[in-house]
Order: sequence, then C-alpha cells, then structure tokens
Amino acid sequence: MARISYFEEKDHPELAETIATIRSGRRGSLLNLYKLLLHSPALALSWLDLISTARFKSALDGRLREIVIIRVGYLNETEYVVKQHVPQLSVPEGLSEAESGALVDWQKSKFFDARERAALAYADAMTRDIAVPDAVFEALRPHFSERQIVELTVLIGIYNMHTRVFRALRIDPEPHHR
Repeated sequence: MARISYFEEKDHPELAETIATIRSGRRGSLLNLYKLLLHSPALALSWLDLISTARFKSALDGRLREIVIIRVGYLNETEYVVKQHVPQLSVPEGLSEAESGALVDWQKSKFFDARERAALAYADAMTRDIAVPDAVFEALRPHFSERQIVELTVLIGIYNMHTRVFRALRIDPEPHHR
C-alpha cells in the first residue's frame, strides 16, 4: 500500500488541464505514479516530459529501451516497473515475454545479441555499482554512437530514479495488470 495518499482527480478541478496533459502522454490513463506526483503538479509534468523524451525522442530502438528498463526493474526489485512494461509495452517493441523473463539472469540466457548484452552489462554496472568500469563502457562503443550512449546512460539513470521512488513510496502496481 502506498505511503502517500493517491491524488483524487475529482477533488481538484483546478488541475483538469494538467491531468489532461498527463493522460494524453500516458495513453489516456492516470497511473498510480502520477496520482502521487500530482501532489506536486509541476513535478508530475516534469516527470512526464522527462520520460516521454527518453522513450519517444531517442535514437535508441524500442526493443533495447524495454530491455534496459525491465532489467533495471528486476535489479531494483520493483514489481511496478516490470508489470507496467511486460507485456503491454515490451511485446509491441519486439521483446517476447520469454525474453523479458530471461532478463532476471540475462548472462545465462540464449537470448540477446552482443549489442544488447553490452547495454545490459552497462545497466547492471550503473545500477549495482554506480561507477562503471572502463571495460564495460568501452564494450558499448562498437554498438552505439555517442548520442546513443548518452541516451542509454540517461535512460538507465531515469529508471533507477523511477524504481527508487516507487519503492520508497510503495506505489501499488496498476490494477489492470495481471
């Protein structure tokens, strides 16, 4: 159960425009995350903008983004992120449910090519150790442009922020997920 009360949309008609903006950016839904973030409307809009930019204005392909997001969710033991992305967001991006499940222990998996494995090792290092070893970083270079490395780094950072906020506030998974 969430540690902060969920924002009740009906109690705040003065924020109808802000809520409409969030709904339009989230395929019509007002997720539990935003029901908490709306206690600070400017922060809720900034969060939406940051996530939207990282996901939809990126030079990274959708499959890779989902692989990294789900891996960070598993590493930080955040059910919310995993359930929000598998399979609703990951499957349309070309990541099967079996591959999503294999992200728990990707090193032992038959899935994932060299490019994806370099990104996964990078996500692991950034998430677990924060300081990324040179060898892990250098393994990215054959597969990614400098722009893509910056975007990958920020995406991993964003989802580390996400998972820490979810866990600290104990945000409940969305009710429509299995």
